[in-house]
Amino acid sequence: MNTAHSDIIIIGAGSAGLAFARHFKGVDLTVTIIEKSPLDTIANPAYDGREIALTHRSREIMLNLGVWQRIPDDEIYKLADAKVYNGDFNYALHFKVPKDLNLLTSIDRLGNLISNHNIRQAFYDEVKDLPNVQILTEQAIQDIKTDSRGASVTLADGRTLTANLLIGSDSRLSFVRKKLGIGAEMNDFGRTVIVFRVSHLLSNEATARECFLYSRTLALLPLHDHLTNCVITLDNTQADSLLAMNADELALEVQRMMSDRLGKLTLAGTVHHYPLMGVHAKTFVSTRSALVGDSAVGMHPVTAHGFNLGLMGANTLATLILDAHAKGQDIASPALLQKYNVRHQAHTRPLYHGTNLMVKMFTDDSTPMQTVRDLTLRVSNHLPPVKRWIAGQLTGK
Repeated sequence: MNTAHSDIIIIGAGSAGLAFARHFKGVDLTVTIIEKSPLDTIANPAYDGREIALTHRSREIMLNLGVWQRIPDDEIYKLADAKVYNGDFNYALHFKVPKDLNLLTSIDRLGNLISNHNIRQAFYDEVKDLPNVQILTEQAIQDIKTDSRGASVTLADGRTLTANLLIGSDSRLSFVRKKLGIGAEMNDFGRTVIVFRVSHLLSNEATARECFLYSRTLALLPLHDHLTNCVITLDNTQADSLLAMNADELALEVQRMMSDRLGKLTLAGTVHHYPLMGVHAKTFVSTRSALVGDSAVGMHPVTAHGFNLGLMGANTLATLILDAHAKGQDIASPALLQKYNVRHQAHTRPLYHGTNLMVKMFTDDSTPMQTVRDLTLRVSNHLPPVKRWIAGQLTGK
């Protein structure tokens, strides 16, 4: 397939863009994906240190798309419990699978952890051979225009592609969002995320641990019993000193941070780091266009909801489009796009602002706020409805 006009153009071949495209398997809608990176980057994604916590709802969507089945069983890690600490590891707010879910369903875990590169690989493998989808790589975009008749994308090589609907799925600093004139609430946290794996002597008990240490946040994501992904969030001013450590020094520093919780640590792989920024578009739609994935909303990783929201948004919009197409209706009508906007914003806004509020509260190291945090954890542990609601957010149920 090599046509200048498609029913849908997607800009960005990340997981959200590929997930959106996969929904149109076996449907007589043509899709063109435009990606600036080389083909090998998306066809063989490299390990990037990121472990994605997936809700049960995300698992259901991936199963329905045939993506979950492509991920090896030994690369899917059980997330049984989660604990939150304040300042040290002496007291935790503890989350387990809610009793009602455990009794009424076969759910035996809060969720699953899968490496980001494995998710990207599975989505690409599921989409790459679809006859109605073409992927154009190493393509820079010169301009984007939309009006009531459709959308057009001008590439740097002079070609112009047209479509009935344009989807932006490029990044948190979305070029598409900017060209569409959509504003965004942006929060540069002034912090760096450093991620790496460690092996250890003691079992992690398939339990995720989030410890808000003073001046740093340490998240421990369980993989195998004796393998854990460490996520350290700290001020940009402190990042260089940590990144300058050798493998033994870094392992010892994390061992100290977690109070020898898992025994002796050994670095197990490469170290990666990323700037920390949150973003939420003021609207997810414009004329014959919509945003999904990080172009729509990019979350602080503390609540592990970024990918889940991206996948949910892609599923919500694609479902509306498939329904309209089956009825012979316009797949980019203002009414359809606004329905997507309202539904997805209802999911994302409370989580985005709630997460930012929690981050602000748990990174304020003043003595009064330390006391408030400690009290919050202790009171919440004795409020079953609160714990059930939070566990529901973690599980997607």
